[in-house]
Amino acid sequence: MATIVNIRRDVDDKFYRYRMPLLMTKIEGKGNGIKTVIPNMSDVARALSRPPSYPTKFFGCELGAQTSFDEKSDRYIVNGAHDAAKLRELLDAFIDKFVLCKACKNPETNLIITKNDDIIRDCKACGERSGVDMRHKLTTFILKNPPKNPKKSKKKASSDSPTPNNEAETNGHAEGDGEVGAESDDELTKRIKAEAAELDADAAAIKDEDWSVDTSEAAVKERMKALEASMANAVLAAGDDESDEGADNPYSQLGNWAKENRDAGPVQVYKKAQDLGIEKKHKTVQVLAQTLFTADILKELPTYIPMFVKMVTSEKHQKSLLGGIERFVGVDQPDLIPAVPKILMELYQADIIEEEVVTQWGTHVSKKYVDKDISKKVRKASEPFLKWLEEAEDDDSEEDEE
Repeated sequence: MATIVNIRRDVDDKFYRYRMPLLMTKIEGKGNGIKTVIPNMSDVARALSRPPSYPTKFFGCELGAQTSFDEKSDRYIVNGAHDAAKLRELLDAFIDKFVLCKACKNPETNLIITKNDDIIRDCKACGERSGVDMRHKLTTFILKNPPKNPKKSKKKASSDSPTPNNEAETNGHAEGDGEVGAESDDELTKRIKAEAAELDADAAAIKDEDWSVDTSEAAVKERMKALEASMANAVLAAGDDESDEGADNPYSQLGNWAKENRDAGPVQVYKKAQDLGIEKKHKTVQVLAQTLFTADILKELPTYIPMFVKMVTSEKHQKSLLGGIERFVGVDQPDLIPAVPKILMELYQADIIEEEVVTQWGTHVSKKYVDKDISKKVRKASEPFLKWLEEAEDDDSEEDEE
């Protein structure tokens, strides 16, 4: 029978009501493929009222290790060999930062995501609402993977009279009290269909405009010989909508503004995109990837990671971001081509780009953002990162076979 311990291990009271199973670990594999499996993570997480992926990802953030989880097979893994004592200490830190109420120190809390994408611990014991440290890397994962609360959804869906909390949404979360998972299945389905229709409309508009662009070899060479500013404007002028044509479209405005205000910070950049009405467009992240950074992108990128986390919400956004990075290093800063693996690693570890998307991008040369030769160079430079992804996946497959 599994050992049961107090959720707060600093409390010695044997009658303490908040209890959980003692975290267990199992080392599997050897060499570079060695991993730490947590066989009872689901039971521990259930006692904390948190998805098991949260503490698993927290361990990875704190240890600088890759993590993987499969809810269907109930398998939660941290790469590398880590003893149980160390992970239990980290679990205590997770509980303190993301579970315990800041006021009464009880674990009876729910996570709430506000309309500003702040994460709040709502205590059911004392009523206190306390924020978490939004600088921690786990917050990025939580915002992209909010916990589900089906009971809350059903209750709200059956409410006799709608309230603003039922109707208002932002970035996929309900506004008002902001409790995660507050949408019914019908509401979620409607929202997904609406967003899909918008993305399809964007794709159709882009396809229509692509036919109007001279893509002959001579024209491409002529554009490549133009000055950097002219080249950037040419790309930024290709807006998502027919009404955005011309050098003064909102994308060109944003790109020019970003170049002139690189010290403004991510909040002001996002507000500028909002003012132009394009903060949700996939084209916007491409423009920002091209214009926000300098030769010191590896130092500058961490500052803007939270902004890209907020803005990159679909596979199309991810592809546009990679296209912007491709053009930035391939055309504007060719000396940075060797740094492509490090740039991709930053975006991947922040859960901004997914393995399938970046693998498909890295193995298929495209002339959408740059000419074919430059596209080949950039993808060639990305091979160390792609190889790392492939080896990590192979290790996971070997573990499953065992």
